[in-house]
Amino acid sequence: MDCCGRQFAGDGVPPGGRRIVLAGNPNVGKSVFFNAFTGLYVNVSNYPGTTVEIARGRWGPDLVLDTPGVYGLSSFNEEERIARDIILQADLVVNVVDAVHLERDLFLTRHIIDTGVPVVVALNMVDEARRQGLKIDVPRLEQELGVPVVPTVAVTGKGLAELRQRLHTARPGRVDPDLVALLDELVAATGGRISRGEALLVLEGDEEIARRYGLPPGDRREALYRVRRAEVNRIVELVVREGAPRADLGSRLSHWMLQPLTGWPLLALTLWLIYEFNGVFIAGTVVGFVEGSLMQGYYEPAVRDLVGYLLPTGPLNTLLAGDFGILTMTVTYILGLLLPLVAGFYLALGLLEDVGYLPRIAALVDRFLVGFGLNGRAVIPLIMGFGCVTMASITTRLLSSDRERRIAIFLLGLSIPCSAQLAVIVTMLAGLGPGYASLYALIIGSLLVATGTLLGRFLPGEATPLFIDLPPLRLPRWRNVLKKTAVRTWHFLGEATPLFVIGSLALSVMQVSGLLGRLQSWLAPLTEGWLKLPRETANAFIMGFVRRDFGAAGLYQLPLNPDQTLVALVTITIFVPCVASTLVIFKERGRREALVIWPTIFVLAFVIGGILAHLFAFFRGMAGESVLPLVIGSVLLFLAAVLGLTSLRRTRWSGG
Repeated sequence: MDCCGRQFAGDGVPPGGRRIVLAGNPNVGKSVFFNAFTGLYVNVSNYPGTTVEIARGRWGPDLVLDTPGVYGLSSFNEEERIARDIILQADLVVNVVDAVHLERDLFLTRHIIDTGVPVVVALNMVDEARRQGLKIDVPRLEQELGVPVVPTVAVTGKGLAELRQRLHTARPGRVDPDLVALLDELVAATGGRISRGEALLVLEGDEEIARRYGLPPGDRREALYRVRRAEVNRIVELVVREGAPRADLGSRLSHWMLQPLTGWPLLALTLWLIYEFNGVFIAGTVVGFVEGSLMQGYYEPAVRDLVGYLLPTGPLNTLLAGDFGILTMTVTYILGLLLPLVAGFYLALGLLEDVGYLPRIAALVDRFLVGFGLNGRAVIPLIMGFGCVTMASITTRLLSSDRERRIAIFLLGLSIPCSAQLAVIVTMLAGLGPGYASLYALIIGSLLVATGTLLGRFLPGEATPLFIDLPPLRLPRWRNVLKKTAVRTWHFLGEATPLFVIGSLALSVMQVSGLLGRLQSWLAPLTEGWLKLPRETANAFIMGFVRRDFGAAGLYQLPLNPDQTLVALVTITIFVPCVASTLVIFKERGRREALVIWPTIFVLAFVIGGILAHLFAFFRGMAGESVLPLVIGSVLLFLAAVLGLTSLRRTRWSGG
């Protein structure tokens, strides 16, 4: 059953089973329904040819697929194209609808019904609708749509048993007779090669579907949309009665979260708490104990003793139990570093999702991030980067478009120091005084703003508008949060482990072959001649690739003056991400794009560090001790020039 040209490998439905598809707008609670059907026995993988992840699992003999949250089945973005293809292959669709926003959600319901796929509607959040004074005539809604409608409160489990029982009653809904005639005519004209759902999308001008069948795309999208919207408005008037909403703390708190005067302080408090949990407690205390005390204190010595007993000293010993060994560094990274970090991140993310705060953060910061070619969703990975860039790179999956994921990952790899590295940097800057600390912050901040602005202006495409719905604020359901955390963590580790094995094997081979030592020699002239740093600084950069904080800590032992210290800290901050982050970037962006990102960051680190070193040397000759104001002025001038250039180019484009 491949009506749309793309399928998951190995997602065949056994005899007697059905392909059940969950569909709905964003933030309607589909993931809760998915977990109710499948529990923890799920697979998460990229949809073929995309970077969008789709969850799939078994419910008895049936295959359950969760689609991205969308507002329609048109091919306006990657998520809608994926949802379209999966829905057209469905045996039945469970359409999850927010009872509070029927006038919005029923547009997708009508769109799905028009495709002719059997549908059951899960009318979710009916408790919240009652709190807002809304009374919904469910039998009348069933009658108007022509499909079963089941009231639910998914987070408490209310209505889920009835929904399962009524799946067998799923049926195609009521469709406008004039539209049916048009669809039948197009299906007949193709000799039955095209399904009714595909015929609908061809009429609406879907170029991809039309191209599959050698048909010209239609021009009826606007007309059909107007009819569909009018039908939804008519149904809502018939089935919804409005009463007086109940005033509660949640609605007032939601208002405060969205207003700049109160929203930014609340966001700062939230991000500080997340940083304290993930960046300090998890990345510091938990990782320090698990990675440092357990893995490096007990596990690695035991493995080295065992391998040393079984194998003589030699290349195989180094590959298995050396500094970068498969049984030592790989296992330590995965269990001691990644497992706590990823689980901690997904726990915090799940909590923000369950409470309903995540979309409010995105709405608050959207205007600021548009200048970077991003929208408000990008605040989460950027902030998480200060805890762990590896972890933050994973969270770019939250972003709406591939262009935004590309920008965010580049910014994370280039200019966001992780918490472990930042702790070392802050310690070294404290010994230099406030002037050098301010200059460091200015350089890294200017680099972030300038790079984000340039990428936002010059990369093809535009920032995706932030279309986001605000679910009601609720107390967290810890069972739901913990289940999502466990599922996400398990699947990430399953995907990441092979990459870490490959990475550690490559580093071990470089060490055994002597290539690692030669790299240190090759870097030495660059560090001495261009960066004006001691030759031994090359070792810090090599270690910085293994672990960023190792590289920064390696600078402690070097005899550096204040200018050299700042140059070294700026360079190692920008320097390529650690091996863990690098492997995740390869996983998230693919080999071809990662092989562009990695060398670009490498070159920029040394270019910017060298320019800073030569600025110090030049201004020292001119102004002696009064060098900091001149360097600060140069950085500000550079930032102004970049912003001016991009603003001028944007003006020319808009004027042209």
